[in-house]
Amino acid sequence: MFDKVKKNGTELLGKTNRIVEGTSIVGDIVSKADFRLDGELIGNFTSQGKLVIGATGVVKGEIICNHADIEGEFHGKIKVLEVLNIKAAAKIHGEVAVGKLSIEPGADFTATCTMLAHSNQVIMLEDGKGTE
Repeated sequence: MFDKVKKNGTELLGKTNRIVEGTSIVGDIVSKADFRLDGELIGNFTSQGKLVIGATGVVKGEIICNHADIEGEFHGKIKVLEVLNIKAAAKIHGEVAVGKLSIEPGADFTATCTMLAHSNQVIMLEDGKGTE
C-alpha cells in the first residue's frame, strides 16, 4: 500500500544525533549522520559524518569519522579522515591520525599524531557499506 523508498544514507548528512549531559553510554555507536556528544561514551564511535564532543563530553575508546570538533575530553585512538578541530578547553590523550589538524592555544594535547596521506580512505559501517 505504501511504497517506502530505501535511503542510501546521504540524506542523513546534515542531521545531528545528540547525547546530552548526564547521559552515559557503555558500548559502541555507529552513525551515518552527524553526532553531538555532551555526555559520556565508554566504547567506540564510527560515523560517516561529523562528531562534536562538547565541553562536558567525555569519550574513552576509539573514534573513526570524517570530521571532528573536540571541546571536552578524549582518551584513546581517534582517526579523522578530514579535519580535526581541537578547542582550547579540550583534553586529548592517546593516538591521533588526521587529514588536517587545528589546535587552539590552551588545549591539553598529550598524544602521538600521524598525518594521513590524502587517499580514498573508506569508513566501513556495520552494514558493510562505506564512505570515501
